[in-house]
Amino acid sequence: MPKIDIDRVALDKGSSYPEPYAAMMAGRGYLPLGDAGGLTQFGANITVLDPGGTSSMRHWHEQQDEFVLVTEGEVVLVEDQGETVMRPGDCAAFPAGVANGHHFVNRSDIEARFLVIGTRTDHEIGHYSDVDMRVEDKDGVTRFTTRDGTLLKEIK
Repeated sequence: MPKIDIDRVALDKGSSYPEPYAAMMAGRGYLPLGDAGGLTQFGANITVLDPGGTSSMRHWHEQQDEFVLVTEGEVVLVEDQGETVMRPGDCAAFPAGVANGHHFVNRSDIEARFLVIGTRTDHEIGHYSDVDMRVEDKDGVTRFTTRDGTLLKEIK
């Protein structure tokens, strides 16, 4: 059945980041709609940000494209070029390989939601702009390391 009943998709809270970064994502959740629909080639999630919530640490991807469409509320896109207020209907695109660290922050007093669509690749390296961390996904293993390769956390 192609129609996904969003009300039946569980909100996933928390983060796979190592501490102290995981705790910084307390105001974020997401609805994994692509997974609920059985998609394997790209991800499609609705990110839910509580007031004061942050979508992620500022980051960029080597191999994976990202597309974001705000559906509810107001968020601030924070990227290397500065800050941009985004409201329902506004969208942003982050091509793979462009070293423009980005994330979204909810500075309003109401919940905000946005759709995130991104490529899924067998191997990916993500870079974090503001902290000494990178992530590598390869062969089903996610490894968070410092930029010099020191292991912070591994998820199998």
